[in-house]
Amino acid sequence: MQTRRRFKQTDSLLDRLSGFIAGLRQEAAGMQEGPEREKLLKKIRQAETASEIEGWANSPELQPPK
Repeated sequence: MQTRRRFKQTDSLLDRLSGFIAGLRQEAAGMQEGPEREKLLKKIRQAETASEIEGWANSPELQPPK
């Protein structure tokens, strides 16, 4: 049986998401209007939503249910 490869993330999820978003925005800025650009913009919106959810989940105001 093979052992599972493990990888320790050196950057936080928020840092990785913001870098991903910045790269996609730069790529989308150089594209013309069309379906491929719309796909990139959709990925950007999804990554921004994931970033917001991650921020909410890690906020100090978040309390466990009582």
